[in-house]
Amino acid sequence: KAHTRFPRNTKVTLGEAGGITQHIGAYQLEIHDKKITFLDTPGHAAFTAMRARGAQITDITILVVAADDGVMPQTIEAINHAKAAGMPIIVAVNKIDKPQANPDRVMQELTEYELVPEAWGGDTIFAPISAKFGEGLENLLDMILLVSEVEELKANPDRRA
Repeated sequence: KAHTRFPRNTKVTLGEAGGITQHIGAYQLEIHDKKITFLDTPGHAAFTAMRARGAQITDITILVVAADDGVMPQTIEAINHAKAAGMPIIVAVNKIDKPQANPDRVMQELTEYELVPEAWGGDTIFAPISAKFGEGLENLLDMILLVSEVEELKANPDRRA
């Protein structure tokens, strides 16, 4: 079974203080003849300003929530940034490969923030993934393309960044 791997070097955090990502990373993938540009902001609580800025310049928020940790304070903050910017949110429930993973708990916790899974009658896309093994990433990318189509998102290559 083929799995998608994101191009970012996942070992990058080992060289950063405390093993915590401290920079905004950017990379681009091409899938089904369409390009998706990702801005990866640090999830650690100390990087509120970076997440706020990231929310202002993106079209879709991919909210990554660990299936073993559930909703954390910075998860709530990221939801608030995305909602304030009026952008769609896709929830990627990560670490589904871990024995203690509980994706249903994550979905339940997020309903408190008006992110109700489509499977439960809501309008929020939830994509279970394992970034470690690449499981579910193809589906996540397809969901990103679907949302960008529905929202009619188009890049303007002539516009200044």
